[in-house]
Amino acid sequence: MGKLILANIGSFDPIKTEVDVKRSEKKDFVSNLKEDFSNVTSVIVAEYSGLTVNETEQLRKEMRDNGAKFKVTKNRLTKLAISETKFKDISELFKGPTAIAYSDDAVAPAKVAVSFEKKFEKFKIIGGGYNGEKIDKEKIDFLAKLPSLDELRGKIIGLISAPAQKIASITIEPGAQIARLINSNSSNKQESN
Repeated sequence: MGKLILANIGSFDPIKTEVDVKRSEKKDFVSNLKEDFSNVTSVIVAEYSGLTVNETEQLRKEMRDNGAKFKVTKNRLTKLAISETKFKDISELFKGPTAIAYSDDAVAPAKVAVSFEKKFEKFKIIGGGYNGEKIDKEKIDFLAKLPSLDELRGKIIGLISAPAQKIASITIEPGAQIARLINSNSSNKQESN
């Protein structure tokens, strides 16, 4: 009988196996998601089972257009990513086919998710997190009714610019009154001649 001799060949680069690649992809997914969770204000967790590819892409586009991200998640990996963040209390929501929507604008993912849930019965909001606190569907509905950051910015700019416009019109008005008075006097003199 022959003997099998295994030699340690240290000078060659190790060949990455499919398992190694998947493991590194999973580590990257977890670290990227963990970083995302550390930079956001709100996270919405939903069941998406039964949505078509087009419906999912439509939801992603609406989220992106409103400054939010949408991802279909792998529950075990998401729980790993979330375990060391302020949203660790929502890890129990990740059961079955789940997806997440998140943003640094607390209102944006809630608005889009609630709107989408009304359009598609296969999309169900389970719960979420806001500034590290676990929130339920009722609170998500409340967030969806609030104005978004962009809407608030527009209102603030309007409030700031309105007084400036009033000041400009007040300072211009006396000159305009004098011009009308002079114009009126000159019209009266021409009529009397």
